[in-house]
Amino acid sequence: MITTEQHEKLRGWFTGRLPDDLFEELAELTADREEITVIGRIPAPRLAEDASAAEREAAVQGRIQEFRERTREARVAVAREAEHRFRRKVSWGVVCGGERALFTHVAAPVMTRLRQPERQVLDTLIAGGVARSRSDALAWCVRLVQRHTDDWLTELRDSLEHVQRVRAQGPDAEPQDAPTDDE
Repeated sequence: MITTEQHEKLRGWFTGRLPDDLFEELAELTADREEITVIGRIPAPRLAEDASAAEREAAVQGRIQEFRERTREARVAVAREAEHRFRRKVSWGVVCGGERALFTHVAAPVMTRLRQPERQVLDTLIAGGVARSRSDALAWCVRLVQRHTDDWLTELRDSLEHVQRVRAQGPDAEPQDAPTDDE
């Protein structure tokens, strides 16, 4: 988990470092210990008003693919700098015409120990065809929790940031212009 200040510094660095003509705007920037994901908004293709849904979808997919190929060199250069500077991999994606597409992303392994009742949940998902493996089933469970507890996770993250601020003011913190005895 990164702090709000760290997130703001990352967003500021990318905003300043990205070529002006790369995105219409930096739509989203997320980060954790392993990865920084940069998602920018790109212009939707111009279509006739009577274009079908299939035509619109194909045009958006074509625009996303064109953008990915055309900007690869610039994105790689920024990613190299950022990876060196922030010690995290950089992943890229776009939002175009209401579609969100990730080009690259890190699939970080996570080790966990589960008791039998928890393993049985995963095995039931496998038996039901929801997942191919325990790893896939666990990832499915995490996505499900993420989707249904967004408010709770946001509140938890805010609480963690508060704890970090309080810790920073504790006795082990750097003194900040402490008052003298005669004040």
